[in-house]
Amino acid sequence: MCGITGLFAFTDTGRSALAALPASTDAIVSRGPDSQGHFVYDRCGLGFRRLAILDLSADGNQPMTDESGRYTIVFNGEIFNFRELRQRLVKKGHKFHSQTDTEVILRLYITEGRGFLKKLNGFFGLAIYDKEEDSLFIARDRMGEKPVLIYRDEDKLFFASEMKSLMALGIPRKLDYVALSHYLQLNYIPGPATIFKGVKKLLPGHYLFIKGKKVVRKRWYKVPYDPKKVEKNKLTYEQQQTKLVELLDDATARRLVADVPVGAFLSGGIDSSVVVALASRHTDHLNTFSIGYRDEPFFDETKYAKLVAERYKTNHTVFSLTNQDLYDHIFDVLDYIDEPFADSSALAVYILSKRTREKATVALSGDGADELFAGYNKHMGEFQVRQGGFKAEAVTGLNLLWDILPKSRNSFFGNRVRQFQRFSRGMLSGPKDRYWDWASFASEKDSRSLLSAASRRKVGKKLAEKRRKDILENLHADGDLNEVLLTDTTLVLPYDMLAKVDMMSMANSLEVRPPFLDPNVVRFAFSLPVESKIDAKMKKRIVQDAFRSLLPEELYKRPKHGFEVPLLKWFRGELRPLIEDDLLSDGFIEAQGVFDVDAIRALKTQLFSRSPGDVHARIWALIVFQHWWKRYMMAPVAQTVKTVTQ
Repeated sequence: MCGITGLFAFTDTGRSALAALPASTDAIVSRGPDSQGHFVYDRCGLGFRRLAILDLSADGNQPMTDESGRYTIVFNGEIFNFRELRQRLVKKGHKFHSQTDTEVILRLYITEGRGFLKKLNGFFGLAIYDKEEDSLFIARDRMGEKPVLIYRDEDKLFFASEMKSLMALGIPRKLDYVALSHYLQLNYIPGPATIFKGVKKLLPGHYLFIKGKKVVRKRWYKVPYDPKKVEKNKLTYEQQQTKLVELLDDATARRLVADVPVGAFLSGGIDSSVVVALASRHTDHLNTFSIGYRDEPFFDETKYAKLVAERYKTNHTVFSLTNQDLYDHIFDVLDYIDEPFADSSALAVYILSKRTREKATVALSGDGADELFAGYNKHMGEFQVRQGGFKAEAVTGLNLLWDILPKSRNSFFGNRVRQFQRFSRGMLSGPKDRYWDWASFASEKDSRSLLSAASRRKVGKKLAEKRRKDILENLHADGDLNEVLLTDTTLVLPYDMLAKVDMMSMANSLEVRPPFLDPNVVRFAFSLPVESKIDAKMKKRIVQDAFRSLLPEELYKRPKHGFEVPLLKWFRGELRPLIEDDLLSDGFIEAQGVFDVDAIRALKTQLFSRSPGDVHARIWALIVFQHWWKRYMMAPVAQTVKTVTQ
């Protein structure tokens, strides 16, 4: 696992940015603490940081240049089928100087051009410079497991794995207020937008080709969903289960290849337990890691993880955390985030990654299963809305009651009321509005109300609507639940779930590999009819049924909790001074000018009321943004560069 950065100059003015390449590379040291390298030729500069996963020869270092001296590559990621690809090239007469996937990628590009990407099974961000053609090729993996950020102006184009690198190169720091508005709704920023104007996320399954001043962007991969082909799927449900086990077993085995200690996250849920069960087939003494909440027994799932670990005789480690342990790492997380990102479970992922890194360099995870196979509560809600019936109509009929009753995520009753209210609202909406509502913590109206009058004027309504329309393009009134899952794979998965895991694992120099996102598993998942994934009684139906014989029965009798952190308690306790006297104080809000003082004050009043609802998540989004603002918008540029390179 590595980090990459670089630039391509269009003018002499753009070439001056080459001097900042070392600082840009240093800014992502946690992605590659083992070594670094640079390549500069004329208008192009490439930077690289390396975390050693495989035992490479000296010739495997990056940037890597082919024997002719024409092509140079920087590559961040892992290609799990590179040995098969290498062998095919060897049979055609190609000679290799290392045992690396990087050299295989470079050779494929030289011999086959840009179409080679479709042959890769893995995750990556990469850039290849062609000295003779004077061109630069930049690409991102299918599902968006590895990030690639792009900045372009009339003088140059920058790319990097993290925003820190782009800031070290000297990008202008101008807020994108549409992105800020969406952030205040979703708690993350959906691509291609970023918090800065002019900086874009290269979308999953896309590449850029730059030659001269011309920049061509092309989509090379699209999740293979065709409703007509789904209707023609002739496999029985039993055959589908057998096929899923076969594909996921192969995907898991591929992701165990490494010359460093390999482990697996084991939450006690079905997905990570399935991965552990399959991984145990291919390796002895698998290391597994769980995180538990000593002070929050409602969220502690370690007893279920222990059952799986005992069944497969893994070397199991439980990190039992107190609220104080979580609290002690808040500012570690806030300091690492270089674009506002407010999924609070990132805190737990950060600690899990940090503790896991003490014993392993690579960890398998169950990420992606919920999005592919309908594992979230919102998927059951969507299923029930589409099914209709007495129960669904009854919930909607009690809409006034849900508005009156207290709502909170921190109690069973309050959380149920919150869910009933959201479901009731969804029953009255179309598929696009319902999806956006259920994906959001705040409505568009509520999020904009937090902005100052000056900030609201900077939120272009047409641009905001266009971005929202692009995100929801796969949802249709006559579609089925597979369209909701497809939208999850293009919104929630790359910009929330995978972004969270990538950031928090890379902050601790840990590589995370999710077998469920193997392209063969993804292709199979979207060949299945909805009834194979969900029915009135069960979410993620085929995953649960296919692996039932491999897992303890107790896992099927427990509710799904997921990662939660006690934000509400902290905001009413230890973090209250941060809210009232610092980041959300009237004085700071007024001086900053981004937010409306009265609206923020009202939000704080709700936070301390008996019916906080989801307000703690909105407060957390504001705290994350304010901390980011102080770190990157108030500090002098030179100081910021110095900070991120330490």
